[in-house]
Amino acid sequence: MLRFTLYRLGHSVLLLFLVSLIGYTILHLAPGGPLSQYALSPGMSQAELNQIAERMGLNRPIPIQYLDWLSSFLVGDWGESFRDGRAVLSVISGHLFATILLVLSSSVISIGLGTLVGVLGATRRYSAWDYLATVGAMIALSIPTFWFGLVAIYVFALRLDWFPSGNMYSIGDESFLDYVHHLVMPSLVLALVNVAIWSRYMRSSMLDVIGQDFVRTAKAKGVSGRRVLYGHVIRNALIPMITLAGIQLPMLLSGALVTETVFTWPGIGRLFLDSLGYNDYPVIMGVLMFTAIFVLLGNLIADILVAIADPRVRLE
Repeated sequence: MLRFTLYRLGHSVLLLFLVSLIGYTILHLAPGGPLSQYALSPGMSQAELNQIAERMGLNRPIPIQYLDWLSSFLVGDWGESFRDGRAVLSVISGHLFATILLVLSSSVISIGLGTLVGVLGATRRYSAWDYLATVGAMIALSIPTFWFGLVAIYVFALRLDWFPSGNMYSIGDESFLDYVHHLVMPSLVLALVNVAIWSRYMRSSMLDVIGQDFVRTAKAKGVSGRRVLYGHVIRNALIPMITLAGIQLPMLLSGALVTETVFTWPGIGRLFLDSLGYNDYPVIMGVLMFTAIFVLLGNLIADILVAIADPRVRLE
């Protein structure tokens, strides 16, 4: 097990290095740059732009800049924001709670509802419920997240006035219920697509397990249908779903970027878009690396959990 974990950890470290190299190169080769914001200032001379570039370290070759950034990154110094001079880690930490709250709540909704819909679809195969769940999943997968978010705001915030249209809390009221009230719509919108994906995978996994010999043997021995379902079928069908949970992390984070923008949710996704508008390279790279670490760590944990649940995986 230790060898398997170290092997997966080595892959994750290599992927993290490649993400940093590719992301840093593309970012610095893109048109514009941080100096474009200063160039728009009236009376800004080229000599002053050169001084700003030297102070920011932008006048050196890109490989040298990357090596300096990488060496600082490895010791925990992620740089300072070009926008306000704050430490990148401080900027990210200020938006981290909002994103974690949104991602966790939508994960609970998508896993809970998706598992329930998938189990019911597998146990009631070819029923009206199964066809309805299939059609609903196809519709959910076809709807863009931003469009569904705008429709939700129009219907439930503007027309019915059930929920606020955006932000994380009401000014002057930061109670738990106020947070929940603001969280309902963004978390449901973010969970929509993942419920559809989770339910389809859960249904397929359930049907695959139901056809296994050990299930037929349990039924032949007179084991009750409920015990077979909960003790054998669902338990074994959930093993592949652990891997799916790790795969869904990038989808959740990318969906969070759109959802946070639509609902003006002050999370990391919103921070990333704002930093792109200001060409704030340190913050952009910080968000990129934080997201990559989060995704790779989630996949690593999922691989380890699958290896624990199914020892055959360690031999691959």
